[in-house]
Amino acid sequence: MRTLDWIILCGTLLFIVVYGVWKGRGSKDMKGYVLSNNDMKWYTITISIMATQASAITFLSTPGQAYVDGMRFIQFYLGLPIAMVILSITAVPLYHKLKVYTAYEFLETRLDLKTRTLAALLFLMQRGLAAGLTIYAPSIILSMLLGWNIYWTNLIIGLLVIIYTTSGGAKAVGWTQFQQMIIITLGMLGAFYMILHLMPDNVSVLDSIKVAGKMGKLNAIDFSFDLNNRYSFWSGILGGLFLQLSYFGTDQSQVQRYLTGESVKQSRLGLLINGIVKIPMQFSILFIGAMLFVFYQFTSPPLFFNPVETNKIIQSAHGPDYTSLQDKFKLVQAEKKKDVYNLIDAMHNDDNAKVKNIQSRLDVSESKIASLRKDAKSLMKKNDKNSDTNDTNYIFLNFVLNFLPVGLIGLVLAAIFSASMSSTSSEINSLATTTVVDMYKRLFKKEATEKHYVFITKSATVLWGMLAILFAQFASKMGSLIEAVNILGSLFYGTILGIFLVAFYLKKASGTATFYSAIISEIIVVLCFIFTSISFLWYNVIGCLLVIILAMIIDNFFLKRESE
Repeated sequence: MRTLDWIILCGTLLFIVVYGVWKGRGSKDMKGYVLSNNDMKWYTITISIMATQASAITFLSTPGQAYVDGMRFIQFYLGLPIAMVILSITAVPLYHKLKVYTAYEFLETRLDLKTRTLAALLFLMQRGLAAGLTIYAPSIILSMLLGWNIYWTNLIIGLLVIIYTTSGGAKAVGWTQFQQMIIITLGMLGAFYMILHLMPDNVSVLDSIKVAGKMGKLNAIDFSFDLNNRYSFWSGILGGLFLQLSYFGTDQSQVQRYLTGESVKQSRLGLLINGIVKIPMQFSILFIGAMLFVFYQFTSPPLFFNPVETNKIIQSAHGPDYTSLQDKFKLVQAEKKKDVYNLIDAMHNDDNAKVKNIQSRLDVSESKIASLRKDAKSLMKKNDKNSDTNDTNYIFLNFVLNFLPVGLIGLVLAAIFSASMSSTSSEINSLATTTVVDMYKRLFKKEATEKHYVFITKSATVLWGMLAILFAQFASKMGSLIEAVNILGSLFYGTILGIFLVAFYLKKASGTATFYSAIISEIIVVLCFIFTSISFLWYNVIGCLLVIILAMIIDNFFLKRESE
């Protein structure tokens, strides 16, 4: 990193903090601090919703996910547009009509206090842990750039977010996210341009796309039905629908974004436009990863993308063995490079037989590379059993730091930091709101001044921010961050959604039946995670349906008999 990169990066971070504090000034009551006085327009709501969901994990880990596994992760979002339509018709007008601060207030009105408290607790557990992941993602950058201890880096990033979120509340969150999305868009467009620009002169954009397709990186849609297949059309359209309904309809970090809308119309527009824009946006980020894979067919990548772990193993007693693996890796990459050029020529000449033959050789090369990487990871574990052998999160960073020009490096890193701060600020803001409105104000101190509740909410914001920093210290053990955060959500979202669907549509269901069915369902989902290989997207379907079915059974066969 050069001086210009540091100026751009530090200037961006300083601007975000100062701008957030300035825009959030004057919020002296709960409506102003938590709901921004209901003055947000649809475009601010759309940006805020997208920025909350698209954390640094999205921009840091997703290109690496496509590099390793192709573009099939896009199927995760197939249920999103349908979910946005359903929520715009059902949840948005109801929440506005009830004038609630949190989604969970509705549950007490319809069911009872214990069910409201349970749903709020499930949200607090899930979102509190996820906030740690969003802090950890950009911490990888500074720890790698400067050799800083990652624990101190987590602390610094977390404190920056805490400062402006605590100061300005929902208004600070919403307006800073608007600026952050501009920075994110510019940064990712710059990186994508440079990937294409740095391709060999005789390799066109169309050639790059064809190579990505022939090497299995554009495998966006898979119609096969297999519960153990993590990403397929069916897991995305069904499991993804349930997850998105729960995330956008019952997760306070998202609900609070559109509760700030000045009307039902503005909130609906914010959700619907998010449903239209999100899939193309996610497709673009995955496509960057696919093109990055093609770029590294012509420019040899490292055997392992995490430079910290690489330096550690080279300097150890196993260094010569690792160096030997690197030499073999370079030879395979050189062979593969020749085959890729031959593949392009064969495609230009429409020689399908030759294309298939070269594809077979490329598959063999990919298998050899996978075997060499596996051996390298085994050496790392042999040298240090606590070493981090998942380098998916470092793939995009490797390109940014080694190939982007001065200035653009700072902009891309600023984009990743901005994404982290925008998502984390929403999360700790919603965690604090739920803690105060659904716990403190409802269970402990029902009558107090607005000034008191604002002070407690600010204190809760600081507390949740520190807890998120604490969890971030363990995030390195989670593997691919983009998968980890969605797996974590899927463990809870199905159960929470089931509670809300019972409240919405089963008019005769009791709070007691819903409460116990939710507890049983959550236990079953966790057991599925521990003991089965079922794809995590199906946890959302399983948890939701179990709550509904068990609630009806408990009401009709147990509570009814007891009352009789």
